[in-house]
Amino acid sequence: MRHLLGIEELSRDNAERILEAAQVFLEVTRRPVRKVPTLRGKTIINVFFEASTRTRTSFELAGKRLSADVVNISGSGASTSKGETLRDTVKTLDAMHADVLVIRHGASGAPHYVAGHARAAVVNAGDGMHEHPTQALLDAFTIRQHKGKSLAGLKIAICGDIAHSRVVRSNVLLLKLLGAEVHLAGPRTMLPVAAQSFGVAVHDRIEPAIEGADVVMMLRIQMERFGTALFPSLREYSREFGLNEARLRAAKPDAIVMHPGPLNRGVEIAEEVADGPKSVILNQVEAGVAVRMAVLYLCASEPESVDAE
Repeated sequence: MRHLLGIEELSRDNAERILEAAQVFLEVTRRPVRKVPTLRGKTIINVFFEASTRTRTSFELAGKRLSADVVNISGSGASTSKGETLRDTVKTLDAMHADVLVIRHGASGAPHYVAGHARAAVVNAGDGMHEHPTQALLDAFTIRQHKGKSLAGLKIAICGDIAHSRVVRSNVLLLKLLGAEVHLAGPRTMLPVAAQSFGVAVHDRIEPAIEGADVVMMLRIQMERFGTALFPSLREYSREFGLNEARLRAAKPDAIVMHPGPLNRGVEIAEEVADGPKSVILNQVEAGVAVRMAVLYLCASEPESVDAE
């Protein structure tokens, strides 16, 4: 596993390997001293050309808890804001002997481009509307924590802005790889033109997707990714596609509710559901650090087994 550029290139064996390693690192994150010497002497550079709170912070924490030297670069602080090309930025960082470059970029395919010009391992932290592999991995890890190690046969509903979400693409690829039954639901204006090409059930109403679901994952409206209105109003969107307690009753009694964040409370998810007993949203945040520790560990060192002593 030289790079993690997307779920599309990830084998089931490597996906399982990451999830198993993350289980070990989850225990590390819960210790009084949350640090191991695993990547001591390694350098990780987080290069985020897009704004982020959860992903950037969890990658930084993950690197530091593995004892790596971690450097953060934002889009406004990078030389690309002065006209430097992405290729030259990468060459510059590579000359500093980074071991891992974590890239978040607004252009789909940017991490793949970086991997072609860097000696360092490259981890995709989100590229355009393409993929967000570590988000899918932490989502799968969270589901395993609540539903058991096998996802085979679980009905998982992903609802909201399907067309503009990179989280959807990565989740569909990974959840199908792990044997889950995936249902997508959203307004017709927020469904991809070739939605059926995902190879999953697609609905233009939220109710059939949620009915009998083991997992309900809600998505925010990606307003920054489109310039024109795709629905009449937020109130109408909430009324037709928001997850409230009444709609959630159609899912299985032990269903869990997920959201990759950030949440738009009262729009795609009601307050009482986001903070309710079925919500595992904060568990996803905790899982994010453990999963990203596993990814950095495997990309930076390719060890035979995880040693968290």
